[in-house]
Amino acid sequence: MTDDLLGRPPVHALLADGTTMCIRPVVPGDHDQLQGLYEEMSPENLRLRFFTASRPSAAKAAERACATVRPGYRALLAEVNGQVIGLAEYGTGGDKHSAEISIAVADGLHRRGVGTLLVEHLISAARAEGITTFTADALSENHEVLRLFADLGLRASRRFEGPEVRWTAHLDQDDTYLSAVEARGRAADVASLLPLLRPSVVAVVGAGRKAGSVGRAILHHLHTGGFARHLFAVNPSVTSLLSVPSYPSVAALPKPPDLVIVAVPADAVPAVAEECGKAGVRALVTVTAGLDHTQAQSLLSACRTYGMRLVGPNCLGISNTEPDLRLDATFAAVHPRPGTAGVAVQSGGVGIALLDGLSRLGIGVSSFASLGDKYDVSGNDMLQWWESDGRTDLALLHLESFGNPRAFSRTARRVTRRIPVLTVDAGRTEAGRYAAASHTAAAATRTMTRGALFTQAGITATRSVGELLETAALLHSQPLPRGARVAIVTNAGGAGVLTADACAEAGLALPPFTPAMIDELLGVLPDGAAVGNPVDATAAVSEEQLTECVDRLTRCPGIDAVVVAVVPTAVAQATGDDLVRALTAAPGRRARPVIAVRLEQDLPVRLLPTADGGTIPSYAEPQSAARALAHASDRSAWLAGPVGVFPDLDGIETAQARTVVAEYLGAHPDGGWPDPRTCADLLACYGIPQIQWAWAETEDDAVLAADRLRGFDGRVIMKAHWPGLLHKSQQRAVHLDLRGDSQVRAAFRDLQTRFAGLMTGVVLQPLADRGTELFAGVVQDEVFGPLVLFGLGGTATEVLADQAARLAPLTDHDVHKLITSPRCAPLLLGANGGPCADLEALEQLLFGLSRMAADLPQLAEADFNPVLATPGGVTVLNARVRLLPRHPQDPYLRRLR
Repeated sequence: MTDDLLGRPPVHALLADGTTMCIRPVVPGDHDQLQGLYEEMSPENLRLRFFTASRPSAAKAAERACATVRPGYRALLAEVNGQVIGLAEYGTGGDKHSAEISIAVADGLHRRGVGTLLVEHLISAARAEGITTFTADALSENHEVLRLFADLGLRASRRFEGPEVRWTAHLDQDDTYLSAVEARGRAADVASLLPLLRPSVVAVVGAGRKAGSVGRAILHHLHTGGFARHLFAVNPSVTSLLSVPSYPSVAALPKPPDLVIVAVPADAVPAVAEECGKAGVRALVTVTAGLDHTQAQSLLSACRTYGMRLVGPNCLGISNTEPDLRLDATFAAVHPRPGTAGVAVQSGGVGIALLDGLSRLGIGVSSFASLGDKYDVSGNDMLQWWESDGRTDLALLHLESFGNPRAFSRTARRVTRRIPVLTVDAGRTEAGRYAAASHTAAAATRTMTRGALFTQAGITATRSVGELLETAALLHSQPLPRGARVAIVTNAGGAGVLTADACAEAGLALPPFTPAMIDELLGVLPDGAAVGNPVDATAAVSEEQLTECVDRLTRCPGIDAVVVAVVPTAVAQATGDDLVRALTAAPGRRARPVIAVRLEQDLPVRLLPTADGGTIPSYAEPQSAARALAHASDRSAWLAGPVGVFPDLDGIETAQARTVVAEYLGAHPDGGWPDPRTCADLLACYGIPQIQWAWAETEDDAVLAADRLRGFDGRVIMKAHWPGLLHKSQQRAVHLDLRGDSQVRAAFRDLQTRFAGLMTGVVLQPLADRGTELFAGVVQDEVFGPLVLFGLGGTATEVLADQAARLAPLTDHDVHKLITSPRCAPLLLGANGGPCADLEALEQLLFGLSRMAADLPQLAEADFNPVLATPGGVTVLNARVRLLPRHPQDPYLRRLR
């Protein structure tokens, strides 16, 4: 354990029962508590831990853990409410890549996940220090520790040696291990949210006697909403508020609350939080806004110290509409309608709009959380709650920030395969901004990064609250389309044209009908009907005819969805036909989605009740219907697509790459742009092919290098180099097509003269073959982690900004999408009779780049431009990387923020 690691703050994580546990490095001052941990153990527990019930062995273990920091050794302890309840440690021997671990947990606290959490944190620390294997010895009768080892999810083996078992595990962070960690975290997370979302006792602190206070409004909502359990107010001036019993303090309440709503002035929040923690409260909702840094830290510290989950501060509140609970702890204008949509927002205003819209549509809300400043409970927590609550079939999110995007992405990928997850893509401040430079950091906008997160996780991202509700209406009421092929039916040609335009603009297809389908439709529609796509059924169409037409289209194999654009006419009124009823009368036979467009409709979207108890969405604008249908089609395609796997890459030298990075940062503590030699060393560690090249710092060296590199036609190129040089072409720092020694000397002198004081050397390369010039790069986003970009390269990178992006690490499916998404993709696939690029080599390059970014958090940026793709392979012609001093962060390690 290094001094730097000792100085890091404690980490808090959740035990299996939802209790908050503190995990931190052992320091010398912990000796007495650690010795007490061992002294309070039963003789049997001591025997299982030390293979003997000897108290001296326990004393030596405490001394070892608290001894001076030394290489290859680390000890972590677990605390709850300041009491040490567990210890885990490892030490390396002769092999620095292998360590032996041991675990001790206090009596009475087994099977709560204490040891498992400690070992997970040891694994993360060991991987960061290059340790690849853990070993442990245990008595074969020590079923608790053997079960712990077996359930970790690591690739492991056991060897029995008499009464002992030798356990060996590889510390690969593969999908099996991450899934096991994820499952444990999900169970703990849901357990920790029970006091928040299913409390038995609720108290409101800050409810005043005068109307208009937020606390009073929340108390009123809880009372009038029919909260079915114990409700109290805390106000020292009264004994009753709004017919709710009131007490002078939280400590004076007749029952300890599970949940307390805090609605006091900002300067009083820390004291209230401390009082709640001491009283045994398990969850806080802090609606108060305007906390300064000190107040905020005190609030969060109290929550961590006493194990309270926190929503807010600066939030609207929470709600759970379960019939036997009816918890509405918000100050929204009206109670939310019970239903099946889970909602989590950061903006209270957006929350009110979504609650109102979902209630109006009849979808209703299962549970709602206004996360506010999101100090603790996050969108990730709410997704896991909805996944397990048995009521939610639709998740709606409005998140302005992400605390741990990669953990959120893993959760969302899992949850969205069961229920649709929709979001408003808020904070698009860089939308529409094209890359003005060819380096990766400039190309990677935050909008692109968020888009990659949503796309890979299968989240439906909309651009407004209205679009979110329009899409939710369709996903809630109709089956998913199997594809993007749409049939349009209308009783007014103009409405059909508008709808066709909207569908085409949304990326939907309007295929022609088969002759057999045309005959069927002509047989049921009135004379004069035009049976193209759109189908113009004319104003003379009857209710029965329209019903039959729609039913036949929903059974057509070449159609995935039907959009019906109807307008009211005097003809229908005269005959008593209700064309809307034609859509809702008998939908039970329809296996494909049917949606309506009614231009005269007063609201943007409605859900029309059907005869069988279902609903059909009806839109006032064709664009709204088309957008919603396109989102549904995208979701269907995502669900039908492969899950994606992380391939095993041969020849990766992670340890050597880390050594290269460490040596560079040792010589350049502030980081920077390594020279081409260091770049080449890094690329070689990940099997990324570079064109032949040579480095020269003098004119004579340049001539000698050119002689070695000249191909069959004797031509070379020369590039100036200095740290941070971005645009060689714009700086005129490149000489092409150099023939003979005299041209090489002249080029070197020119560069040396023009860039005197800057240039540190030149790179020489043979003239490359013809091929497609591509761009590949990676940038480490401070929040989202490494983002891999790919697209058209060369000087066109700046002009066209033709790039796709995915967050690393990349699956095989991610790589396929990266290659096929840019507009330049047809060039790689042999468009217009051209040769196909070596796609397998291109995939391997992107996998290597992804792995390099995931392995090296110090890799702030990598820029390969151009990458030459030919039928014979893929070659990087120009590579630059930027390294910064950064500590590795394990995004999948279980911890509270």
